[in-house]
Amino acid sequence: MRLLQRECLWKREQTHTSLIPYVREEAEEVVEAIESGDPAALCDELGDLLLQVVIHAVIAEEAGEFTLDDVARGVIAKMERRNPHVFGDATASTVAEVMELWNAAKAAEKNAAP
Repeated sequence: MRLLQRECLWKREQTHTSLIPYVREEAEEVVEAIESGDPAALCDELGDLLLQVVIHAVIAEEAGEFTLDDVARGVIAKMERRNPHVFGDATASTVAEVMELWNAAKAAEKNAAP
């Protein structure tokens, strides 16, 4: 992607904002693939959606904002916080209890946000 950003005129001109329609389109195509029940289509569309993540991360990296590694670390940390029954000492024996833990963690994140 870094090579494409350097060598492709169209890619060099893209911003997070200009790419919004493509993110929406790819997300919708993932939904369509899920609804179709076609694993090959889902695999392909997930790849296209992942490409959008990579493109945005490269744009951000070039601007000195964050990297793809930062995105991955953030997702890992979020999953650890929101699943204390797996990664911590909380217990949950039903789906409802898991959802309570998830929602409580999410609310705590929102309240802690600047």
